[in-house]
Amino acid sequence: METKPPVPPFTEETAKQKVRLAEDAWNTSDPNRVVLVYTADTRWRNRAEFPVSRDEVHQFLTRKWAKELDYRLIKELWACAGNRIGVRFAYEWHDDSGQWYRSYGKENWKFDETGFMMRSYASINDLPIEASERKFFWPVGRRPNEHPSLSELDL
Repeated sequence: METKPPVPPFTEETAKQKVRLAEDAWNTSDPNRVVLVYTADTRWRNRAEFPVSRDEVHQFLTRKWAKELDYRLIKELWACAGNRIGVRFAYEWHDDSGQWYRSYGKENWKFDETGFMMRSYASINDLPIEASERKFFWPVGRRPNEHPSLSELDL
């Protein structure tokens, strides 16, 4: 049986590892890579969309990253217990007109016993920002270890 370590039950340390792995995957903006951490029958709530299955999540992510350009994300553990993790996050992106945004949100995750995510419930708010207000400046891809966290950025 395939696993996606770390697996539940999560400790604070293993939950932080899981959160960073998710952040790293999402910062690729590659739907083909990202969907591989979800169960085949995963269920999501993301804004007004409710994808069910890896295929629908793939379609959702493809649309998302066609709109949200130069995407850079930071996730931070909020809480964990058993097979559940709570996360807060912020990401910066711009649309095709060049308008920058910082999107803030929270996610609740539930995992199966093999470490695949079964459920993801996200609440997200988008704040238009000026390019001069950006805080996430690493090259597109994985956030460098030395880059400040959300708490360090006071976001």
